[in-house]
Amino acid sequence: MTRPADGPLPVPMDDTDAWAARFDLLGDPTRLSLLAHMHLHPGCTVGELAAAAGTTPTTTSQALRVLRRQGWVGAERDGRSMRYTLLDDLAHRVLHLMGQRHAGQ
Repeated sequence: MTRPADGPLPVPMDDTDAWAARFDLLGDPTRLSLLAHMHLHPGCTVGELAAAAGTTPTTTSQALRVLRRQGWVGAERDGRSMRYTLLDDLAHRVLHLMGQRHAGQ
């Protein structure tokens, strides 16, 4: 499945394998913590995300690589650093279902 420039394609309701894969991504505590932090603080560096998740930069980079490969996270170069942002609307909505709100809400 390819994804358009503005984010991943929606997952059809009857595609249980795709839904299971999405829930598998959310089921990893490190990835979920990274997504939650990016949700509240878009444009974080690996170091900032590692500190927020309580992991090493290497572990964080590996988790980000998985999320980027799935189209859930985007990266933009800022000088020598990369800044990461949550792209996936479904993950965004799941974080809201979990009770996470944006600043000022």
